[in-house]
Amino acid sequence: MKVNLMHGAGGEVMGELLQMITRFKNNNAGGIGLESLDDGAVIPLNGQNIVFTTDSHVVSPIFFPGGDIGRIAVSGTINDLAMMGGRPIALSCGMIIPEGFEIADLERIVASMDAALDECGANLVTGDTKVLERGALDSLIINTAGIGVAGRVVRDNGLMPGDKIIVNGTIGDHGIAIMAHREGFDFGGQIRSDVAPLWRLVERALAAGDIHAMKDPTRGGFASAINEMANKSRAGVFIEEEALPIRTNVRSAAALLGIDPLEVANEGKVIMGVAPGDAEAVLAALRSHPYGREAAIVGEVTGGSHVIMRTAIGGERFIETPIGDPVPRVC
Repeated sequence: MKVNLMHGAGGEVMGELLQMITRFKNNNAGGIGLESLDDGAVIPLNGQNIVFTTDSHVVSPIFFPGGDIGRIAVSGTINDLAMMGGRPIALSCGMIIPEGFEIADLERIVASMDAALDECGANLVTGDTKVLERGALDSLIINTAGIGVAGRVVRDNGLMPGDKIIVNGTIGDHGIAIMAHREGFDFGGQIRSDVAPLWRLVERALAAGDIHAMKDPTRGGFASAINEMANKSRAGVFIEEEALPIRTNVRSAAALLGIDPLEVANEGKVIMGVAPGDAEAVLAALRSHPYGREAAIVGEVTGGSHVIMRTAIGGERFIETPIGDPVPRVC
């Protein structure tokens, strides 16, 4: 058996690979470590919760409607810290650059990274650069790691019965934007990636109410993330299809491409499980931020062990964990 693209696509096949490559005995520094497979690790230090995460970025193409590989690199790491309740402080950046890469493109990417850092008050403080000979690498690869501090740690396994499920905006924008761009479809610039650093948004939500669980629906999309949250929490989730915010043009493009928008990556979205009494306050806080104007309550945590969606025509169907994200190299 050999590794294939599905092993990196964020669904069940990737989960099987992770079970093998995370078999470290030395996997926990006294807090929340690798064994939890959460968005980051939490290391208690001198009475503080230090949140640490890392991510590598291989998106193709490196420039796309709404963003680029640099913005994804910073936003993805900031968002992983934020999902744990961590205020981002410092990031590292490792770049693997193919020989012949345009210096002007590199300058553009660095400027994009700096702009994303500025949005959330973090700094890039260390890094590394490697250049590979022509033909050894098809494009730029960026790794970013980040450190943050959490006053109260939030996990992806904390859903409780009665919690309201909230998303901060439209689903499927990033994956469909990437796929449509690759396939040469021209939608007049209407379908754009949602890539964004979410800490300031999450900070407002945390101040507004009791958030029991958070996760950003990247590879594998909403379907993968909500199933992972439900499984880890040993809870069921009921979703209202008509409440899910999906842009009409994204839905149309997904149908044209034969893709379920619930199964493609998002790069500026968060799924929250919120105490029922605080749901409206958290929703208002999200809507007060530019990245949360289309936030919506889309479901509720229930008993059982499945994610079920009430469809627009009144039926019910399971939302299953996808085998993988149908759009490879999406982040």
